Amino acid sequence: MNLPGNGIRTRLRTAATLALLPLLALTACGSGGGAPAVAGAGAAPAPADDPVAGVRAVDAIAALLPAEVRKAGTLRVGSSVGAPPAAYYPNGQDKPPAGQDIDIADAVAKVLGVKLERQDASFETILPALGSGKYDFGTGNFGVTTERLKTIDFVTYINDGQGFAVRTGNTTLTTQVSDLTQLCGLTIGTGAGTTFEKTLTAQKGVCAAAGKKPYEVKVFSETGAVTTALQQGRIDVVMSTINGLRHQAAQPAAQTAFLGEYHRLDVGFAFKKGSPLAPALQAAVNELIKNGTYARILQKWGTTASAIDTSQINPAEHA
Repeated sequence: MNLPGNGIRTRLRTAATLALLPLLALTACGSGGGAPAVAGAGAAPAPADDPVAGVRAVDAIAALLPAEVRKAGTLRVGSSVGAPPAAYYPNGQDKPPAGQDIDIADAVAKVLGVKLERQDASFETILPALGSGKYDFGTGNFGVTTERLKTIDFVTYINDGQGFAVRTGNTTLTTQVSDLTQLCGLTIGTGAGTTFEKTLTAQKGVCAAAGKKPYEVKVFSETGAVTTALQQGRIDVVMSTINGLRHQAAQPAAQTAFLGEYHRLDVGFAFKKGSPLAPALQAAVNELIKNGTYARILQKWGTTASAIDTSQINPAEHA
């Protein structure tokens, strides 16, 4: 989980942006991390619809918050901002972020009658920081997994998951990946600290067991770096979020092809274990589902296929 220093991070971000201005990439993950994205001038404009504008506080739900939170009137959220449709910067990093995760979190805050203190953070740093109290909760398309449930509480708000994509015209891998042995001999790029990285690492022995050359995993901390590597031919395939990869492949300039879903995961707001905030945020998400705001947000961002019927606290990981 060590990250590059600020100077290195700035140089990498600048290089990635310059290299990818024509592209519209992905972000962090329904499993934890995401598909890389391009911020600023190369990013897609945000849809004009504003389903959050009409959301009002619901006193009975706000009353579920701890008294000290109601008194402070704010919640600190660690937010991983990468790319559409989850969270990205359509107008540059000096302007507010946009995306499905941003809208849902903002709408939840309005139901609870509080303001969000949003703090940008790299994906892999958010979950460890929850225990220290740095954030009240985290967002970043965090997938609910058995391993994470040992130390993190989740309030679900969408169902996303893991998928693969290649560069348009790729002839090495052309079909949906249903078995990781299809990746043997290839180089796979993914985000640091994600469920993608953990899945690939945990299953690395499948190729040897099948008598095939192992696949190689390259992990990236910077948004945009995975897509840069794909475009430059330094990796053969990307593993990232279903919604992020699908959105990217729909942009002709991205020159990527989505290979389909590999594994579905519930995605949720993340809290330190035992947080008293979870029931209030669950009730707020369910209020948004009930009053139709939730459906409008998903329609706005093209993620209706990932809708959930009801928010849950700590559901079991999908088999």
